[in-house]
Amino acid sequence: MWLYVLASLCILHLVNISKLNTSLQLAFSSLHLQNMERVNSPFFLLSLLLLFSSLSCATTHQISSDESALVALKSFITSDPNNILKNNWTSGTSVCTWFGVTCDSPHSRVTQLRLSYMGLGGSIPPEIGNLSFLVSLDLGSNYLHGPLPKHICNLPRLKDLWLYNNTLEGEIPMSLGECSQLESLDLGLNNFGGYVPSQIGNITHLKELWLSGNNLRGPIASTIGNLSNLEQLVLSSNKLNGTIPKEICGIDKLEVMDLGSNKLSGSIPKEVGNMKSLTHLFLKNNSFSGPIPSIIGSLSNLMGLALSSNKLSGPIPSTIGNLSNLNNLDLSSNKLNGPIPSTIGNLSNLLGLYLSSNNLNGELSSSICNLSTLRYFLLSNNTLEGRLPQCFGNFIGSVEIFHLNMNHLSGLIPSNFTEGCNVISINLGNNKFQGQLPESLINCQRLTGLDVGNNRMQGEFPFWMGGLPNFKVLVLRSNKFGGNISLPSPTKLPFPELQVLDISQNAFVGSLPDRYFNNFRAMIEEKQRNDTILNFDDMGYRQFVNIIVTLKGQDQLLNRLLEAFTTVDLSSNSFSGTIPPSIGNLKILKYMNLSHNSLTGHIPSSLGNMTELESLDLSTNKLDGEIPSELTRLTFLAKFNLSWNNLVGKIPRSNQFSTFENDSYIGNLGLCGVPLTRKCQDENEKSMQPGEEEDDDEDEFIDGFGWRSVVMGYGSGFIVGIGIGYMIIRSGRPRWLVEFFFGVGYQYKTKKRRYRAAPTRKGT
Repeated sequence: MWLYVLASLCILHLVNISKLNTSLQLAFSSLHLQNMERVNSPFFLLSLLLLFSSLSCATTHQISSDESALVALKSFITSDPNNILKNNWTSGTSVCTWFGVTCDSPHSRVTQLRLSYMGLGGSIPPEIGNLSFLVSLDLGSNYLHGPLPKHICNLPRLKDLWLYNNTLEGEIPMSLGECSQLESLDLGLNNFGGYVPSQIGNITHLKELWLSGNNLRGPIASTIGNLSNLEQLVLSSNKLNGTIPKEICGIDKLEVMDLGSNKLSGSIPKEVGNMKSLTHLFLKNNSFSGPIPSIIGSLSNLMGLALSSNKLSGPIPSTIGNLSNLNNLDLSSNKLNGPIPSTIGNLSNLLGLYLSSNNLNGELSSSICNLSTLRYFLLSNNTLEGRLPQCFGNFIGSVEIFHLNMNHLSGLIPSNFTEGCNVISINLGNNKFQGQLPESLINCQRLTGLDVGNNRMQGEFPFWMGGLPNFKVLVLRSNKFGGNISLPSPTKLPFPELQVLDISQNAFVGSLPDRYFNNFRAMIEEKQRNDTILNFDDMGYRQFVNIIVTLKGQDQLLNRLLEAFTTVDLSSNSFSGTIPPSIGNLKILKYMNLSHNSLTGHIPSSLGNMTELESLDLSTNKLDGEIPSELTRLTFLAKFNLSWNNLVGKIPRSNQFSTFENDSYIGNLGLCGVPLTRKCQDENEKSMQPGEEEDDDEDEFIDGFGWRSVVMGYGSGFIVGIGIGYMIIRSGRPRWLVEFFFGVGYQYKTKKRRYRAAPTRKGT
């Protein structure tokens, strides 16, 4: 029986902290459990008791090691806003019960540590490398700073390392290449610098590599091509340069390759066409040049293709029509030319088509109407021409964003918008469209913005659009619209959500629309505005109506409708009558332009209520009266123009008014005061106050001699002149004085008379 005891003691000596299961198996195999008679031996039971007691002590020691590592982490945390670590990670309780800690069942060792999104501040201690059983470490979305400890890869079992969205800095340690079991590595959205270490190519089990949103520079390590199991490669938003290594294009399992927003250049490798598993290829915001390889059309699994903001040239390859699974196609902001291939109509799953800011030309194919799933259609800023296909009426109604502005398109706008129309934003500005706005747009109850500016449209103001519940933007500028905008409207409370109204440079007549100024709720009370943020696709694009508006005297492109953006531009029409006081109700209006009309009367003092105004232009009208002092309350005013009116009186000089120059007031002959050179009458006739005599004398000296000096000068001069005249007449002396006043001629005439008299005396 002692043999069993000795065997047990030997096994206890062989117990290893990291190999407890193996020790147990050795123990039981050496004891020959098949001999049931010996199992009942007291010596055997004593052996087992000693064995499990020793194992318990070993396990306790290992748990203490895990606890020490976690306590070290807690000590490095300087900010714990929710007090979770402070109140939960306490001594006397098992670490397996601590928040964010998970232990395995057989060994009660820490295998997972997940503390993401807790607002923790501090740094990561090197003791984290002592959690030898750790499989998953997630400290993402906190405020951790400092370097990534080199000891992080002392963890032989680590598979997931997620430290994304912190402020970690320094270089990515080369020791990461020793994390042989690592499958997912996410260090994105930090401040890591330096190069992508080539040792990452040694992590052969790696499936996900996320290093986006850092300050990494230099070329992409070609050793990444060794990661044959890699499925996601995300290196976007760094400072990487050079070309795409062809080795990466040989990773058969790669599904996502995002290299966007770097400084990469060269051509897109043709070898990309061999990556048959690719579902997303994002290379936007780089400096890639040359044509789009036609072999991209062989990537049958591709769902997202983003090549925007590069220098790609040549035509769009027709093979793109083979990508039957494609959801989003973004080729905008390049130098692509030629027509849009009709094969794009084959992309039956397409949600977003972005081809803006290229040199695409030709007419639009009716095959585009086959894109029944399309939600976002953006072809702005090209040289497309011709008429819209007739099927576009139903097509526009099925999409949400329809932008064709800044092209050469002509003809009529389709008029067959049916009930259930889904369109949210229509931008046809800066083309050659003509005719009238189709009233069937009233069926598009989701319509939020319409821009048909800079075309050849005509007709009356679209009163009927006032009933659209979410309508925010109406731009009719630079067309041939006309008529009286103040006529009765079929809508009781029109345009309640309107933020942008630009009908400038048309032929509207009559008085300003007092009824609208009373009902523009989105410009009256900020709390009443129904702000919405539009997510235009699944690739992160956000924009609104892409309209051109005049802000502070300059045409500007508005890519996105900000929540607080409000403007009213009625300039360059034939509006007449007075400015209604109700316009002062627009308390959160930012920009207002009523210039180049025939408005008369006084400037209403209620404009002083528009305290959010940044630009006010009332120039080139027939306004009269004084500038209301209430306008000095407009402390955000940066652009102010009252020129070419009939205004009179003194210009206010407080708050923002002290910053405006002459050009804000020229053409008003009755205005006076700073900054104009014309002084006001009360300034010229200002009486001297006690204590100001010294200042007055100083002013007289600056402007010239005062009246006292003039009187004293005249008096002194008169007395001196009488004296000198008397002496000259009396004796003609002194001669120098006579010559000084009467000149050399006096002396010459005296000598001449003497010369003529001499011969007479000589002859006697």
